Amino acid sequence: MNTSPVSMKQRIGSRSKVLLVVAGLLLTLSLFVPVWAIYLDAPQYPEGLQLQIWARKIAGDIDIINGLNHYIGMRTLRSNDFIEFTILPYLIAAYAACFILTALIGRKRGLFFLFGAFLLFGIVAMADFWKWEYDYGHNLDPNAAIKVPGMAYQPPLIGAKQLLNFHAYSIPDTGGWLFIGAGALALIAVLTESRVLGKTRKNKKPAVALAAAILILASCGNPGPVPIRLHQDACDFCKMSISDARFAAELITTKGRVYKFDDLSCMIRYTNSGQQTVKHYYISDFANGHALTEATAAWYVPHDALRSPMAGNTAAFAARDAAMAYATQNHATAIDWSALYKNFQQKTSSRYEGMH
Repeated sequence: MNTSPVSMKQRIGSRSKVLLVVAGLLLTLSLFVPVWAIYLDAPQYPEGLQLQIWARKIAGDIDIINGLNHYIGMRTLRSNDFIEFTILPYLIAAYAACFILTALIGRKRGLFFLFGAFLLFGIVAMADFWKWEYDYGHNLDPNAAIKVPGMAYQPPLIGAKQLLNFHAYSIPDTGGWLFIGAGALALIAVLTESRVLGKTRKNKKPAVALAAAILILASCGNPGPVPIRLHQDACDFCKMSISDARFAAELITTKGRVYKFDDLSCMIRYTNSGQQTVKHYYISDFANGHALTEATAAWYVPHDALRSPMAGNTAAFAARDAAMAYATQNHATAIDWSALYKNFQQKTSSRYEGMH
């Protein structure tokens, strides 16, 4: 057996081998669960509709979605119409086998080549998915019952998008996250075998750059509040026009849909209805030009003299000191989000019952 230093440098370490085997197992599991999901919600479908994309088929509320698509001229969705569902299971299985085989052979060159090929596969798959969405959203039947000039119905590749009265939300499903996890494990193996991780431990600059990249990627998941247009946007609870920037509020659901309100009381009443799962709450900052700020971190001063549109009568402040100063000036009390939410839940359940 050749155990020269040159040959040993060409071999993969035991930890990287374990990572590759786990990555192969994750890819194998992705064959048995949905890879991607597109959610649709609209007033006439309060529970929403779901389109699940597996490695070998399309599933979910297919019949209902095809019925709706017929009216706007979109082609019928059928698994048999996509050659991808014939090829994709074999490709995923082949990559899973290659990850495990690379771990058994233990050659760095094979690892680097496999990771590059797997990355290319992911890019091509997403490009093909985007093309599929584009074709179905743009190539419409000219004789459709519903025609909106200039309107296309391409769902988002990832994220949220409004399509007429439907809100579409596209995100990786279980299999997609398994696929991403396999790629992440392979990347760690590549960084380990190329000694990038070892260099990072000795040199703080790469570590800082890596941390900054992670923070940037994390921030992309929270793009922030959507500006409220006074006298144009209507409250999603009471349906009245939002006209006073001092008390405007907004929430964003876990599916990325935005709901706007003319008063804090309307937002909390809407939340209590249990119609959506909320990811972010925003409230107008009373002391900073009425810019929307994260509501759960804000401070509040309830005061009857404020006279907000729907009797919430509460000023919100991003800074605690500003809230305390305003409270002292007006002989009131500053409270945090948890106390405010509890008070509003109790008050709105009795005071505003049947109001809207």
